[in-house]
This record gives sequence, structure tokens and C-alpha cells, in this order.
Amino acid sequence: MEVAMSWDENRIEQLKKLWSEGLSASQIATELGGVTRNAVIGKVHRLGLSGRAKAKPVSAARPRKVVKTTARTSSVSVRGNLAVIEMVDAEPEVMPVRENVVIPMSRRISIMELREGVCRWPLGDPMHADFAYCGADCSGGKTYCEAHARIAFQPHGDRRRAG
Repeated sequence: MEVAMSWDENRIEQLKKLWSEGLSASQIATELGGVTRNAVIGKVHRLGLSGRAKAKPVSAARPRKVVKTTARTSSVSVRGNLAVIEMVDAEPEVMPVRENVVIPMSRRISIMELREGVCRWPLGDPMHADFAYCGADCSGGKTYCEAHARIAFQPHGDRRRAG
């Protein structure tokens, strides 16, 4: 069991000094030792301290890079027993990048039929009666079949380019 630290006059003066210098409650707690950030905040409140000086920034903030977003559209077509989804990243200045993902026709299983080893990719609107899950076989305890995983999980470099 921890013993509560008492606020003697010396520690209160040190608290006031550090507070006026602009240190945060966490920094003051570390400096004083044996006291939590919340204890410092409570004591500052009870003492009625305010007007804390602005803390000096540790380093100048880096300017943020402006990231332009793009619209992403898709179309679905059926070829034999395969569904082909064509994804398009449309940027006004650049020709769209096209990526074809071939998805085998799904089994369309209900939530009651979901089990280990089947794709859990949702198909349709959950509020409609025809809502289902893909149900294709998954290997190695994965959540989605290989085709849906390629849509769901983009390589790190592709996410950065798309953003």
C-alpha cells in the first residue's frame, strides 16, 4: 500500500514555481516525485493557481504536408462464374489508375452459417433481406478469401499513393 505524500510548505512553493514556469502537471509530478499528475492538478485547483506561463516548445513543429484526396469508384461485371470488380482512382489532373480484382462468385451464406475458414466479406446492405457474406474458403485462419483480402488490405505504398 502506498503512503500518501503530504504537501508541506516547501513542496507547495516548488509546485507554485514550476507551475508559473509553464511546466505541465505530468512534468511537475515527475519533478516533485512521489506524487501523481492528478494530485498536482488537484492541488493547483485547491490553491487557486492560474495564469500558468506558456510552455516553451521543445522543437519547432514541422509543417504538415498537404494530402489531396481522390474519389474512388468501382464497377462490377460477371464473366462466367467470376465477378470482376474494376476499381478506379479518379484524380482531375491525372489519368485514372485502373486495377482489376477478379473475385470468384460467392456462396452467399447467412450469418448463421459463418464459421472458421470461410470469407466474412459482407455482400449488400445489412438492412435488406438479401444481405449475405461471401462464404468462399479462407486459409490459415484469415478473415477474407484471397480476392477480398486484396481489396481490404492494401500494401503500405499503395495507401500512401491513394491518399
